[in-house]
Amino acid sequence: MEPTRSRVPFVRRLAVPGGRDGRLMLVIAVIDKIGTGLWTGAATLYFLYVAHLSVAQIGLLMGLSGILGIAGPPLAGRLADRFPVTRILLGAQLARGAALLALLTTDDYALLVLFSALGALPDRASSVLTKLFAARVAGPQRIRYQAIQRTAANIGWAVGAAGAAAALTVGTTASYQALLLANVASYVVIGALTLRCAEPPAPSRVVAGQPSPTGTPRIPSGPSGAPAKAATPWRDRRYLAFTVSEIWLFLDDSVLQVGFPLWIVHATDAPVGLAPLVLVLNSVLVIALQVPLSRFGETREAARRLLVPIGAALLTGGVALAASAGGGPWFATGAVVLAAVAFTLAEILHSIASWELSIALAPGEAQGAYLGVHGLAQSAQRSLGPVVVGIAVGVGPLAWPVLGASLVAACLVQHRLVRPTAAAEPRVVAPAR
Repeated sequence: MEPTRSRVPFVRRLAVPGGRDGRLMLVIAVIDKIGTGLWTGAATLYFLYVAHLSVAQIGLLMGLSGILGIAGPPLAGRLADRFPVTRILLGAQLARGAALLALLTTDDYALLVLFSALGALPDRASSVLTKLFAARVAGPQRIRYQAIQRTAANIGWAVGAAGAAAALTVGTTASYQALLLANVASYVVIGALTLRCAEPPAPSRVVAGQPSPTGTPRIPSGPSGAPAKAATPWRDRRYLAFTVSEIWLFLDDSVLQVGFPLWIVHATDAPVGLAPLVLVLNSVLVIALQVPLSRFGETREAARRLLVPIGAALLTGGVALAASAGGGPWFATGAVVLAAVAFTLAEILHSIASWELSIALAPGEAQGAYLGVHGLAQSAQRSLGPVVVGIAVGVGPLAWPVLGASLVAACLVQHRLVRPTAAAEPRVVAPAR
C-alpha cells in the first residue's frame, strides 16, 4: 500500500483540479489578467492625455467608480445562488467590455465617470463569480485550484503590464486607444470561452419557480414542513465580524502597491529604482510559492492555524519598514527587501486562509450570498487602504510597527472568530453529486 500512497499525491500535484472546465477557467483567468494588465497601466495616462482630465478629476472619477463597485460582490453572490454562475459571469464579462468601449465615445466628464462606474460594478462582481466557480468545480481540492489560478493570474498580469510598458513608449493617442481595445477584445474572448464551460454542480441552488420531479413548483421547507428561510450572511454576526476583520488583513495589498513606493522615495536612502523592483519581487514570490504553500491550508482548521504565521510576517514587515528609515543606502535597501518578502509571504498565506475560511463558514444553500458579502472586504480595502497607508507614511517610522501590531491583533481576533463551536459542526461545502 505504501508505494500507491506515495504515487497518488505526486500525480495529483501534476493535475489541475476541476478537469476540463477547471483548466478552461485557468485559461480565462490568464487572458483576463493580460487584458487588465494592458489597460490598468495606461488608464490614468489615457484620462490625462486623451480625455484631457486634470489629476483631481481623475482621482474623483476613480473614487466614485470604486464606491459603485462595492455593490458588485454581494449582488453577484446573491444572483449566483439562484441562477447558473457561468451565465452570470458571462454577463459580467460582456458588461465590463461594453463599459470600457464606451469610454472611446466621449470626452464628457460626467459620461466618463458614469461609464467607469458601470464598469467597476461587473468588474468586482467577476472576482466573486470566478471564486465561486472555482470552489464548485474543484470541490475538496479548491485550495490547490485557487493557488494555481492565482499563480496563473499573476503571470497573465505580468505579461499584460510588460505589453503596456512597451506600447506606452510610443505615447500617442492611438497607442492608448489600442491598449483599451485590446482589453475589450480580451473580454470578448473570455466570454466566448466561458460559454464553453459546463455549469459546475452547486451545493444547493433554488431557482424561483423551478419544478420538482412531480411537476409542481419546488419550495424549500424546514424540518416541520413549513417553508424554510434562506440563510443570509447579513444576519450571521460571526461571518460579518469575520468579513470586517478581513478588510484590515487585506491591507497588505495597499502597503505593497502604495506604501512601498511612497516610503522608499520619502523616508529612506534606498534608490528610487527599488520601488518597481519590489512589485517584481512580489510577483516572482507569488508565482513560485503560492501553489507549494497551498497544502498548508486545505482544511478549515489548517487555514485557522495559518493566521499565526500571517500575523508574525505582518509584524516583521512593519518593523523592517521602520528600520529602513535609518542607515545608508545598502542598509535601507536590505530592510526594504526584507519587508517586501515578509508582506508578500503574509499576502500568500492570507489568500490561502481567506479562501478556505470564507467558503467553510458559508452554508451550502447560500454560498454565493456569503462569498458576495466576503467580497466586500477587498472592495472596501481598495478605498480605505490607500488612505491608511498614506497616513502611515506621513506619521513616520513608528507608524509601521503600530500598523503591524494592529494586523497581528486582527489575526488573533479572526483566529478566535473562526474556531469550531460546540453548537455547530463545521460546514463541509462540496459539490453535490
